Amino acid sequence: MLIIPAIDIRDGKCVRLFKGDFAKETVFSDRPEEMARKWQNAGARFLHLVDLDGALAKKPMNLDTVERILRSVELPVELGGGIRSLEHIETALALGVHRVILGSVAVQEPELVKEACQRYKERIVVGIDAKDGIVAVDGWGVSGDVEAGELARRMVKAGVRTIIYTDISRDGTLAGVNAEATVALAKESGASVIASGGVSSLADIRRLKTLEAEGVCGVIVGKSIYTGALDLAKAIEIAEGER
Repeated sequence: MLIIPAIDIRDGKCVRLFKGDFAKETVFSDRPEEMARKWQNAGARFLHLVDLDGALAKKPMNLDTVERILRSVELPVELGGGIRSLEHIETALALGVHRVILGSVAVQEPELVKEACQRYKERIVVGIDAKDGIVAVDGWGVSGDVEAGELARRMVKAGVRTIIYTDISRDGTLAGVNAEATVALAKESGASVIASGGVSSLADIRRLKTLEAEGVCGVIVGKSIYTGALDLAKAIEIAEGER
């Protein structure tokens, strides 16, 4: 199981939000590339980047920062936030991003997701961000009017193999990961699912690890590693241990 540190980018800085609220922002570094190196040195094998400005603008806004991160580490990187077209996807992949995360377009333009999967296969990941089981889009500010499980099934039919599931109500709260909803989504869709939102301790990692055989393939960690609530190296040791 992969432990994937998150680097959320806003105005070129590494920040964390509380439940996706842009008014509740904490800046952890003016140099996101330094945070990327820190997580690489702690043993991370993959990084999760989110262009928060892009999510609001509906187009990539922090590609210069992403490029600096890519030059600073030797890890595969996934990028989400504002990727709304095949051109956006091509630009990110050409920059060196290993895989791109499609969020709002999964709801609004499912045919684009299908075409992207045909072109780029496993380099396309879908992010399903939900509150009370209902998907949110456009920087989490708008309801997508679709249930998370239903969207997951549609995306698997479109060719998606990996889904990142974020429980918005827990994101940035350190309230504990929603393991139950994550594994339910994996079972319902048949996709490999990465958990996100609320991770607070090694207990969360151990809980998710027990669900690996049921389709939980990873977990994104954010606020917990920035505040020190979670020791990244220890989390990786647990995640990469024998089932």
